[in-house]
Amino acid sequence: MQKWEVTFVDNHGVQTVEQFDCEQEPTMERAAQLIRAKLLPVPAELDLNDLEGRTDDPTVKSLKDQCSIEILSITPSA
Repeated sequence: MQKWEVTFVDNHGVQTVEQFDCEQEPTMERAAQLIRAKLLPVPAELDLNDLEGRTDDPTVKSLKDQCSIEILSITPSA
C-alpha cells in the first residue's frame, strides 16, 4: 500500500501534512474523510445525508465551512 501526503491548512491557519496509506491516490473527498477521521473522530461518525447528493464532495465542503480546514494538495510520499 502506498503512502500519500495530504497537505492542508488547519483551523488555526497552520499548514499541516498528514500521511495516509491508500491503494491509489485519494480523491479530495476521500482525503477530507481521512483528515476528518483523524482530527475530528466524533464528527467523523456523523452522517452527512443532508449534504450528500446535493453537493459535490460534501466532506470537503463541511470541513471548510464548519472547521476552517482546507486541503491544499495530495502527493505521493517519498
